[in-house]
Amino acid sequence: MCAQTNVAPVIIKRKKVVSADGHHGGAWKVAYADFVTAMMAFFMLMWLLNATTEKQRKGLADYFNPNVPINRISGGGDAMFGGNSVFEEETLARNGTGGMTPIRALDPNLQDQNMGAEQASADDAKFDKVEDLILGNGGESLVSDNTLKHVVTRQTDEGLVIEIFDLSNTPLFDGHKTAPRRVLLDLLRMIAGTIQIVENDIAIEAHLRSEPIVLANKLAWPLSGDRADKVRHLLEVFGVAPDRMKRVTGHADRELISRDPRSPRNNRIEIILLRSDQP
Repeated sequence: MCAQTNVAPVIIKRKKVVSADGHHGGAWKVAYADFVTAMMAFFMLMWLLNATTEKQRKGLADYFNPNVPINRISGGGDAMFGGNSVFEEETLARNGTGGMTPIRALDPNLQDQNMGAEQASADDAKFDKVEDLILGNGGESLVSDNTLKHVVTRQTDEGLVIEIFDLSNTPLFDGHKTAPRRVLLDLLRMIAGTIQIVENDIAIEAHLRSEPIVLANKLAWPLSGDRADKVRHLLEVFGVAPDRMKRVTGHADRELISRDPRSPRNNRIEIILLRSDQP
């Protein structure tokens, strides 16, 4: 028999201790690093959109989305041959890219269109270079930042338009006269040097803001014509060949660019480098 005792049995409890493991481990660091990287990529994208031109953005898009130029016109598929047969050279051309010379290629009208497209592309390249020199897209501009505030450029079907306009506190001409101010002389000297890198013909147009109706004698028509002719004369003085001048026009206040007819922004000179196919 076992001896009876009043001593209670000893119960040993073993408690499993789990450490906090440093704020749930290092997974948060990876997530945070991904977040910072995404934010940096976002701000880089915003900067690129603001600092590049439309053509530069298209070049970037094409770089990150390349394609294999095997077939110019798709036959309906999305593979390398665009849905065409590998024996295309042995069959009649159905989409203009087969082994036989398409009859359409002998059409003189189509050839003229192709030549016109090639000429337009060449003009675009020239205009891009002129714009870069004027606006400083490729580096430093040829004029100061304050002077550059008077200039905008745009490409149209007619050609490259270099627009010079009044600011509220800095006009291009003295009052209602044709005497140019220093800012206009500096701009025309720079533009004359820049447009000499191309041989395109030139058109000059002058525009004015609207004057009060109560004026007895409205001088908008003769004044705009005189200002356009003054700009032509100054460009020739600064070295532009006279035979490049194809059109000098005064438009008075008939083509306003601002909603406010009295805004100084409507006082502007447009120097247009005409495309090669312009008459």
